[in-house]
Amino acid sequence: MKRVLFILLLTVSLLLSLASCEEQKEHTAPAIYPRDSVAVMISYGVNTLISDSGVIKYRIVTEKWEVNQNRNPQRWIFDKGLFLEQFDEKFHVQSFIQCDTAYYYNENRLWELRGRVHILTKDGLRFNSEQLFWDEREHQLYSHVFSKLITPERQLQGSYFRSDEKMTKYYVSNTQGSFEKGDIDSGGDTLTTAADTVKAAVRPQTPPRRRNTSIPLTH
Repeated sequence: MKRVLFILLLTVSLLLSLASCEEQKEHTAPAIYPRDSVAVMISYGVNTLISDSGVIKYRIVTEKWEVNQNRNPQRWIFDKGLFLEQFDEKFHVQSFIQCDTAYYYNENRLWELRGRVHILTKDGLRFNSEQLFWDEREHQLYSHVFSKLITPERQLQGSYFRSDEKMTKYYVSNTQGSFEKGDIDSGGDTLTTAADTVKAAVRPQTPPRRRNTSIPLTH
């Protein structure tokens, strides 16, 4: 019996000595890559004015505002929606802009608005789309997706939209919409006022008929 206990104690001692000789491993978490996942600033419940060269240009209202200078390109991120007011040099409101998500690439001075983009200008113009780019350097707005434009005089919709920054001069391609009667009248009908030679060139031709070659019967 004593011999059995001695063998057990010896075995336990050997196991403990082997365990102590093993290399100790440090349990650490891996590094976080890439660095651009880290934001410089995140603010919640924002209602602030933004100035450019000492002139107040915008009011930003958003639930969450993230500033990330580590991403390429650098950007501001508004993934909880954005309401933005644009001012002129005299601090008069020029337009209201609202969307579900927005990115501002501050190095390129380019806004990218996504999801239920709505704009209302001081002249009563309304714009709706799912995506809109606003280039501050070129002072232009543009969209490559379906967009709808409503003014007090007409409605337009198309797959491509481009406008100046104030939305007073705009262009819509592949358009569908309604117009005032004065936009399409007889004075603008180029066929009505064209010369006879032009009219003849576009007149539909008489369809060909088979010539009767039968010989009449004689009695």
